[in-house]
Amino acid sequence: KEYVARGTWIFPVRPSMRLIADSILYSNEVSPRFNPISIAGAHVRDAGATAAEEMAYTLANGLAYVDELRSRGGDVEKFAKRLSFFFYVHMDFFDEIAKFRAGRRLWARLMKERYDVQDPKAQHFRFGVVCGGSSLVAPQPYNNVARVAVETMAAVFGGAQSIFTCAFDEAFQIPTEFSAELAVRTQQILAYESGIARTVDPLGGSYFVEQHTNRMEEQIVGVMDEIDAYGGVVKAIEDGWLQMRLAERGLERKLDNDAGKSVVVGQNHFKKENEEIKVGEVFTLDPTVAQRALEKYQRVMDNRDNAGVKRSLSRLSAAAAKDDENVMPYLVECCHAYATVEEMVDCLKAQWGEFKEPVNL
Repeated sequence: KEYVARGTWIFPVRPSMRLIADSILYSNEVSPRFNPISIAGAHVRDAGATAAEEMAYTLANGLAYVDELRSRGGDVEKFAKRLSFFFYVHMDFFDEIAKFRAGRRLWARLMKERYDVQDPKAQHFRFGVVCGGSSLVAPQPYNNVARVAVETMAAVFGGAQSIFTCAFDEAFQIPTEFSAELAVRTQQILAYESGIARTVDPLGGSYFVEQHTNRMEEQIVGVMDEIDAYGGVVKAIEDGWLQMRLAERGLERKLDNDAGKSVVVGQNHFKKENEEIKVGEVFTLDPTVAQRALEKYQRVMDNRDNAGVKRSLSRLSAAAAKDDENVMPYLVECCHAYATVEEMVDCLKAQWGEFKEPVNL
């Protein structure tokens, strides 16, 4: 999703896959209860993907990670227990519930049938969510409180293990103390007053929810089959195929929104004439933060052992040049020597290069 939806890549896809696998395998050994990765579909959802596409892209990415980990000697019965997932929740209540129910069913089946995973814990589909994202809008911003509440309920009914509730003003600014507290209170009201968290899968057995879950699963599998037919997610990203597909879907969503086909209360329907956006409290940054950070950085640079930094970076470079070497111990060594992130990244760039967006985009 960093390549497809966010534009925050550094290295080419295949070295990045190696880096991910190395970090997971390393943490499995030195911190076995740590969750080293959150396989995310959230950003492709915000960029335009449908609920089914978000889940399909995420599961396809998850399978690519599993294949990479196995190719690097990982034990799927062990590392699969520490894989977790991450999604956005948007406003179609039953779509979101069905998405999560179908994803859980699919992942367990894929682990069991494709990889012969026997331990039920290694088949678990553990996921967290953000309720908000691009479903929140700036016009009539207090409507976002209701949106976050609806989305949080969908997450609970879908079985999320971890829920983050966005503040109502995140559509246009960094949250204030007030808006952040209101987001927490929204979650607490649902958790402690509504009673919806007292039952596991409370909508299970509903004819509509079960049918919708089956339909959602069919759609997810269909998208995953298209990715497989293309050659897998790595090739699809390297060629720009997934990026183009997501860009087209994002344009469709924008045009539908602009045309009023998708109702967004306060933005394209139920507006007031000459209405001003009322934001309430405005976030302000402490003006001394940047200077304090720069001073702390300079103290580190002045007091570190530069010869030790050079040695650690040299060892990292040598490890990165070997495909069968796990680079994580060397990155940790660099951190202990107080090498900067920039220095470590530059070292890896020299070995692996940088990703270039395909020109057809």
